[in-house]
Amino acid sequence: MINRAPGNQHISGRFNAELEAIKNALLEMGGKVENQIERASEALTYGEGGPAEEAIAMDRDINRMEMDIDEQCVRILARRQPAASDLRLIISIAKVTTDLERIGDEASRIAKVAIKLAGEDVDNTGVLYLGRIATHVSGMLRQALDAFARLSVDAAIRVVVSDNDIDEDYAAGLRELRSAMRVTPEHIDQYMDRIWALRSFERIGDHASNIAAQGGYLARGVDIRHTDQEGIKNLLN
Repeated sequence: MINRAPGNQHISGRFNAELEAIKNALLEMGGKVENQIERASEALTYGEGGPAEEAIAMDRDINRMEMDIDEQCVRILARRQPAASDLRLIISIAKVTTDLERIGDEASRIAKVAIKLAGEDVDNTGVLYLGRIATHVSGMLRQALDAFARLSVDAAIRVVVSDNDIDEDYAAGLRELRSAMRVTPEHIDQYMDRIWALRSFERIGDHASNIAAQGGYLARGVDIRHTDQEGIKNLLN
């Protein structure tokens, strides 16, 4: 057993506290983004402007949180010169923060579509798939953040595999809306707006998958970002 000098133990304790503070800030940002997606989805589903405005306003807070976390990461890198494992953690946190900020941007775009569509005379084409994909990506992001927080490879892999459901809903919704454009071209603008919303939800799924992959990499050094679905499934215990 190594006996550390009191001063070294104090420095180590402060460093651990700094790392814990950054992880907590990241999870707080993740919770904010989850809430933003819920508000944007609600606005799109029910045609209400209020939740959409809330989602757009949240984007400013999310951007500020990203900058704060980035600043903390840079400060630790400059002052602490962390060892390999802690360095990987800090870099992963920075990457996850970027994915969360981009998810926030997509949620804000969805909210803007909801405001544009609110009160317009348009049928329910594509709404079923929008609702399904919104539910899927919300759950996927929640599970991805949990996998990252617990450093669970199995949980991370399940999140990545579940991205197939997002892709299926996106493709089905796209087919339905494109078909409707040919039948009722007078509603083409509204259908295009719904396609953009579908696309934003699909991108949110991709970012959630990236977040989960970072948790898997930290836990076991397994990079599953560019592994095919069969290879990913084979990694499950």
